[in-house]
Amino acid sequence: MPASTRTHVRLGLVQLQMRITPNLQAFFEHAEFFIHTISGYKADFIVFPEYVNAPLMAPHQKEGPAGAIRKLAETTDQIREFFIHKAREYNINIITGSMPRYKEGKLYNVVYLCRRDGTWEEQYKIHITPSEETDWGMVGGHQVRAFDTDCGRIAMLICYDVEFPELGRILADQGVQLLFVPFCTDTATGYYRVRYCAQARAIENECYVAIVGSVGNLPQVVNMEIQYAQSAVFSPSDFAFPDKAIVCEAPILAEIPLIADVDLEKLKDLHNAGSVRNLQQRRLDLYQLSLKSPPSA
Repeated sequence: MPASTRTHVRLGLVQLQMRITPNLQAFFEHAEFFIHTISGYKADFIVFPEYVNAPLMAPHQKEGPAGAIRKLAETTDQIREFFIHKAREYNINIITGSMPRYKEGKLYNVVYLCRRDGTWEEQYKIHITPSEETDWGMVGGHQVRAFDTDCGRIAMLICYDVEFPELGRILADQGVQLLFVPFCTDTATGYYRVRYCAQARAIENECYVAIVGSVGNLPQVVNMEIQYAQSAVFSPSDFAFPDKAIVCEAPILAEIPLIADVDLEKLKDLHNAGSVRNLQQRRLDLYQLSLKSPPSA
């Protein structure tokens, strides 16, 4: 896909409430409500949270946490196809939020980019939290990539991954302008870890970062009982951007769509003429960061 010539991009973030959902059709109806609503505002992207399909896990709790999430993973391909179809129908790029995927005997956490032209990409979560590993037996992926869209070069890091600055810097070297971070945190302490690290990634890598989380409760769903979030869009910190480097933020703990406009041309100006130039002025004579080849499966 050729590089985008767009300068102004509109983002739609879905701070989704987790609630018991009886079946896949009910999930689709809830998701389409937000796609329909946000596309009505001529948004270029809509972004959903981490474990977007977790409400469908509740009926399988008798199989234990590991069994329940593997049953949930059986819905992932169908949900991805739903989002691919809706991206074309509503003419909007969809960041699906993450979902569990069971592949070749291993359980992963994956988010999809569904472009409005019908093409799609995937990004696996690289760093697995202790609870994901202990409760669910999940493992991390092995590749981090940037993707071209009709609205600039983007990347996706799932929750915990944004707390590792190496990934953000690798993506900055790949020319990322928009970094999307679907997350799921149960407490304020977990949320602020994600938030503060995301803000740091925006400043140090001279890009916009959108974090999108879930609120509400899933009773008796292990590792997903409570949710704490305040979704937001962060910018670099310089004269062309908001004083606190926050483009916008949602109310805490409310299910709500959030609409924000970002200007990619400001990033180009920052790279070349910013008050400070974090990417240009790295001391590569003293240090460097390299991405290794992924291990064979």
